[in-house]
Amino acid sequence: MGLPALEFSDCYLDSPQFRDRLKSHELELDKTNKFIKELIKDGKALIQALKNLSTAKRKFAESLNEFKFQCIGDAETDDEICIAKSLQEFAGVLQNLEDERTRMIENADDVLIMPLERFRKEQISAAKEAKKKYDKETEKYCAVLEKHLSLSAKKKEAHLHEADSQVDHVRQHFYEVSLEYVFKVQEVQERKMFDFVEPLLAFLQGLFTYYHHGYELAKDFNHFKTDLTISIQNTRNRFESTRSEVECLMRKMKENPHEHKSISHDTMEGYLFVQEKRSFVSTWVKHYCTYHREPKRVTMVLFDQKSGGKVGEEESFTLKSCTRRKTDSIEKRFCFDVEAVDRPGVITMQALSEEDRRLWMEAMDGREPVYNLNRDSQSEGLAQLDVVGFNIVKKFIYAVETRGIDEQGLYRIVGVNSRVQKLLGLAMDPKTCADVELDSTEWEIKTITSAIKYYLRMLPAPLMTYQYQRSFIKAAKLDNQEARITEIHSIIHRLPEKNRQMLDLLTKHLANVASHHQQNLMTVANLGVVFGPTLLRPQEETVAAIMDIKFQNIVVEILIENHERIFKDMPVPGGGPANLQLNLQPRRKSAESKAPSCSERPLTLFHTPTHTQKVEKRNSVVVNSTPEPQQLHPAQANAPHNNPSATRSSSTAAVNHNSSGSHGHGWTQRNSLTSTDGDQDGGLMARQNSQSRPNSLVPGRKARALYACKAEHISELSFIAGTIFENGMNLILARLPGSSDPLVPYLNRPATTALFTLTHASVLIPPPQLFL
Repeated sequence: MGLPALEFSDCYLDSPQFRDRLKSHELELDKTNKFIKELIKDGKALIQALKNLSTAKRKFAESLNEFKFQCIGDAETDDEICIAKSLQEFAGVLQNLEDERTRMIENADDVLIMPLERFRKEQISAAKEAKKKYDKETEKYCAVLEKHLSLSAKKKEAHLHEADSQVDHVRQHFYEVSLEYVFKVQEVQERKMFDFVEPLLAFLQGLFTYYHHGYELAKDFNHFKTDLTISIQNTRNRFESTRSEVECLMRKMKENPHEHKSISHDTMEGYLFVQEKRSFVSTWVKHYCTYHREPKRVTMVLFDQKSGGKVGEEESFTLKSCTRRKTDSIEKRFCFDVEAVDRPGVITMQALSEEDRRLWMEAMDGREPVYNLNRDSQSEGLAQLDVVGFNIVKKFIYAVETRGIDEQGLYRIVGVNSRVQKLLGLAMDPKTCADVELDSTEWEIKTITSAIKYYLRMLPAPLMTYQYQRSFIKAAKLDNQEARITEIHSIIHRLPEKNRQMLDLLTKHLANVASHHQQNLMTVANLGVVFGPTLLRPQEETVAAIMDIKFQNIVVEILIENHERIFKDMPVPGGGPANLQLNLQPRRKSAESKAPSCSERPLTLFHTPTHTQKVEKRNSVVVNSTPEPQQLHPAQANAPHNNPSATRSSSTAAVNHNSSGSHGHGWTQRNSLTSTDGDQDGGLMARQNSQSRPNSLVPGRKARALYACKAEHISELSFIAGTIFENGMNLILARLPGSSDPLVPYLNRPATTALFTLTHASVLIPPPQLFL
């Protein structure tokens, strides 16, 4: 039930019922006053708790922001970079959220505490003051009335009239005070509906604003959260594979420590005891010694393993000779003498064992170590990249793609080892290979996939070769994703032909497997984890090499994701991460005009070669009189320039640049270019006998443009159809063999090599071999 209404007319009656109703209002005001006091107290405690929470969260965010992850190795994967950045991202979100909380706390006093205090003081306290006044006037009125009624009727009329006037005045004042009090009580009761509730609503609105800000932050953070979740999962997957590899290496080291001792062809290092001779006695002091074979430099550092600190300064000298000490010449075992070029006397050193002394002796003699550290040496070399190997892999891949490409955990779930070896043995045996039926249920899909991986591990060297293993790892460590792809694209085309063909076959299949990841759960990242250590296994099994497994996985991921680009398109020479990267666009014929625009022409790139490059590239140019790869007859090669028949007979030039040169460009391309003299069909002509012409253009040669062309680059020329070009202009005209496309002009600067990037081929030709 609600409070009864207080009628103003009841103030004149001042009935017991009126007093009861008024009493109920007064009790409600007292209850409200106590509640507001408790609420203000709790509100202040809440604000203080929010301040403490904000301080704690800010301290937590600062701790996150200050911590920096340190990963093993000299570079980090994108996933590791994302994870390392996550702490700063977390700190930023928390700081941003706490900034909003601070604003809410700063407004809490003005929004909640002060309005409630003001309502309690200005309204409820005023009602209490009005009650005191009302009670006082009630008491006065009652006293005056009782006194007036006690007057005798025998009093004089004037005295009675004065008494009546006095009572009327007190009664009127009492009525006024009573009306004002009733008005104030009801006003406070009505005011508390908004003056009391409105500050609470404003405070809650501040809370809602804070939480909504958190919601918006969560929405903005969602993209990073998704990336971070994927990165964490990828890192966890890599960790599982890396941990098993490291644990396996640790067990091997425990079982056969000497077999897995790191031996380098260039350096030898380890602890040696060096004899220090004094007046009457000699002492043996432990040093950590390093010997570099190339400069024959020995470095010794006095080091105490017990304390783990560097004790003495570094000493170094150049080795002159190393002689083994005979057992009967010294009391100590495992000793050898060392003579230095820049230090007098003989230095006697003691190795830790006979084996250790033998290794030091071999290193200082310049002899190579005798240990073969390649793992799985018994099994390697059984498989080869030959016709049999290609047929086996193709047969296995066909079986996987037709029978079980949607099978979950494809390539990740391994088959029984005995079954895998049996299948591979039957497939590699010429007598039984034809009888192997992979369509039957005899061979499980996991057995076939394991056989593919086992075959790749049996190769004498990894499919991506030891030679380029570090190059691939360095490419994967580049910061820019496009630079990684470009560099890996270039390295792939330096691989031996059979390796590249097998890698093309395999990655095409893996791309097909990844396209069914919704069914088989084998994403590109999962396939990278499976095949990275197989395709890019290191030559030496070390912890550092195992830490690079994550970058091996990245290389395989890039090969799978960019298979068409990497294996179908030729790389742009010089387009590595440190050079300009060119994206080739296909040539298109314009339906509106015969004149080619520069967007339809291949791009050009110029660079200045070294003297060695010039000689090698000049010697790499071969001119053929026929499309077959054979040399011209000397008579044909030395035919005069004005002989049309000789010109036409040498209209095809085959240009070959091999990547086996010392500079290791790593690519080989062939292309045929045509050329004529005078008014014959425009093109490009090269002579075989480079000794018959100097390093300048043959005088008197001219060329006429068949089509107009507008330049779109500073290295190109604009001209109209019929323009005559002198050889002094040092211009090269090129077109694709067998194509009717307009000729494309390229400016051939002196002492430069022009790189022509055509639609389907790239030709590298030194300027002395090119003329009009």
